[in-house]
Amino acid sequence: MERMARMTVRQMWAAKLAGKPLPAGSAPPRTMASEQAALVLRPRTAFVGLVLGIDPSLRGTGLVLVDFAAGRQPVLLRCQTVRMAAKVPMAVALGEIHRAVAAFLDGAEVRHVALEQTIFVQNFQTAQILGAARGAAISAAALRGRPVFEYAPLRVKQAVVGAGRASKEQMARTVMALLGHGRTLAPDEADAAGVALCHAFTWRG
Repeated sequence: MERMARMTVRQMWAAKLAGKPLPAGSAPPRTMASEQAALVLRPRTAFVGLVLGIDPSLRGTGLVLVDFAAGRQPVLLRCQTVRMAAKVPMAVALGEIHRAVAAFLDGAEVRHVALEQTIFVQNFQTAQILGAARGAAISAAALRGRPVFEYAPLRVKQAVVGAGRASKEQMARTVMALLGHGRTLAPDEADAAGVALCHAFTWRG
């Protein structure tokens, strides 16, 4: 039954990306897994607008602005990696992250901001650093009244690639294919784009 559900999800996902109606009888049996897949693949209302995807990190925050419109492929409008050298003090790095996010938000009518959740960290110090970087990014959005949404890495991979165990290379290739982007995105930018796509694909307005 699990194999059948996975095959059906792939078929539904392919139809969604192609803009085609789902074939009759394609819905999987009503199991918990199939209902979760339905939430991912069939949002109540298609998302329309600009999404700022953020992959926060103290030394390399990825920022991607994606435009979602009904009836066409998502379009990547702008991307940036906020790189901070190791010698730059933490407070200065956090200020630069805040400033960069603010510049994206002030330069466009961003509807939503999407970030990847931090699920596992190696130690307490790393958790503090990641938390500070996330806070710098989120505060910029909060001060401008933009709604912020957070997604677990597993959910992002499932929504974009269709497999929770997808590699970073698979994610990057799929993201660029979905965006029709010609050049290779930097790793942090590809992750940020994945979060933006996940938000638009799974958002339920």
